[in-house]
Amino acid sequence: MSETTRIGVVRDINGPIVTIELPGVRSGEQVKIGELGLLGEVISLRGRQAVVQTYESTEGVRPGEPAQGVGWPLSVELGPGLMGGIFDGVQRPLSKIALESGDYIRRGISVPALDRSRLWEFEPNNDLEPGARIEPGDRLGSVQETQTLRHQILVPPGLEGELKELTPAGEYDIESTIARVRDRRGASHRLSMYQRWPVRKPRPYLRRDDGIAPLITGQRVIDTFFPQLKGGKGAVPGPFGAGKTVVQQQIARWSNADLVIYVGCGERGNELVDVLETFPELDDPYSGRKLMERTLLVANTSNMPVVAREASVYVGITMAEYYRDMGYDVVMLADSTSRWAEALREVAGRLGQMPVEEGYPAYLASRLAAVYERAGRVETFRSGPGSVTLIGAVSPPGGDFSEPVTSHTKDIIETFWALSKELADARHYPSIDWVASFSGHVQTAAQWWHQEIGPDWEKRRAAALTLLARDAELSRIVNLVGPEALSDAQRWELEGASLIKEGVLQQSALDEIDTFCSPAKQYALLDLAIDLYERGAALIELGVPVAELQGLPILAKMRRIKSMYSSEQLDQIQAFRQEVDQRMEAIRIEYATQGEPTPGQEKDR
Repeated sequence: MSETTRIGVVRDINGPIVTIELPGVRSGEQVKIGELGLLGEVISLRGRQAVVQTYESTEGVRPGEPAQGVGWPLSVELGPGLMGGIFDGVQRPLSKIALESGDYIRRGISVPALDRSRLWEFEPNNDLEPGARIEPGDRLGSVQETQTLRHQILVPPGLEGELKELTPAGEYDIESTIARVRDRRGASHRLSMYQRWPVRKPRPYLRRDDGIAPLITGQRVIDTFFPQLKGGKGAVPGPFGAGKTVVQQQIARWSNADLVIYVGCGERGNELVDVLETFPELDDPYSGRKLMERTLLVANTSNMPVVAREASVYVGITMAEYYRDMGYDVVMLADSTSRWAEALREVAGRLGQMPVEEGYPAYLASRLAAVYERAGRVETFRSGPGSVTLIGAVSPPGGDFSEPVTSHTKDIIETFWALSKELADARHYPSIDWVASFSGHVQTAAQWWHQEIGPDWEKRRAAALTLLARDAELSRIVNLVGPEALSDAQRWELEGASLIKEGVLQQSALDEIDTFCSPAKQYALLDLAIDLYERGAALIELGVPVAELQGLPILAKMRRIKSMYSSEQLDQIQAFRQEVDQRMEAIRIEYATQGEPTPGQEKDR
């Protein structure tokens, strides 16, 4: 009897946890449960019995029904046809499922992730000839997956030997043989355009490298104040309604990565529907074509089986690593890791495992770390550097950042964009709290900013953060005794911080002009705001009343200029800068001359 036809029996059912007897079953193996063939994964072995977590509802399944081993662990299909696709938590294509079962996913339905009937124009690597030495990562050829993405067909990890045959250029489906390789033992291997890889096993690489360039998202509070490197690990924690999903969608749309993988893990259905309906209509700002040509979506809503929620993150990161191996920079967004952790907690409870912090299993921190550590910038075997940037949303109950998922995530990641309910209630978006957030990439990012944009970026950023910190101190005094207790210089500090918050940090995703801000425009706005504040502070020392400065029209324009001129209209921003210089210089001259003696006074002396 072959491994794929081994038949066992269901013994016990406890929600998504099913106990089976199946001869020769292995830990981690995929199985099909019951007459419906529900997909599951063996998570532990107890003597002759195996414990399976199922990725579909077990309602109606009875003890005594059959259980069948598939012969391989939970895996994904990797090959041409992934990009632009929409999959569920176990990589079933939702568009094809909709054609077969309608609006609801029929239990037990099995649809391959990749289309077997579609033909691809394969172009072989002309540098390879029969008899050549083949190693993991060697490029066999390529296909044009989308207009913006060239899909490299690589020798899979773990295979090396002699190339015996390479298919000539032509149209082939993904199951067609494109190469034959004889390994060291003399065994022959047939290679096609796709491969299967277990999701819980990280894909290998040559070595890990440090990040060297920031991920440009077009969001000022991220790029300028708390930058993320390509290959970095970041988190977006925040309470309900603070704007986590919008922040992640902005990153997905505007980031300068080669491709984006968006994993909706346990989020509300209406939010994911908005993503699924909106993304196919959006244009890629870098190529001018549809955004979906470099985007892949994994949708697992909160009403879908809870165990599939746990698998969806692994499915997404495995596909990200696959494209990383081609030398691409990939961004993966997980929304949200809190729902993923809740799936761990539910399964652990049904298994009778000892709960620790707030009911989560003891291995929560290690599982989180294992997922985030799969991000990074690496040197691939043959395709040069590639990276996976992992950004996870965290949904702490009540906005409590001390709860286990948020606190463990904070210890793991390098960039922390903390969302504030108070800022969101004040309609300050993105509601990233500049006091609670941090980035460990500032020094590396500064090198890029200094070379590409402006030599004073780090100084200007530090000056702005210092001013914002001073604003927090002075605001507490104002709340206690009122603004009259402050000096003119202190009141001007509050005004300067307000210019930073409203003129630089605030950015509307719905503003057609300001939804994206280029690095050059970001630096121009920051430099202008700091310069305006410093010139005003000098005038305050000269004796100019703060009320006179606060009434200047240029302050109101400074708050609006971000939405007046696009990233291509930097000359208009520079023209406004000259206007600021002229107005402030006129005030300086006016007050400077008031202290100088008149010609008659000079003669009397």
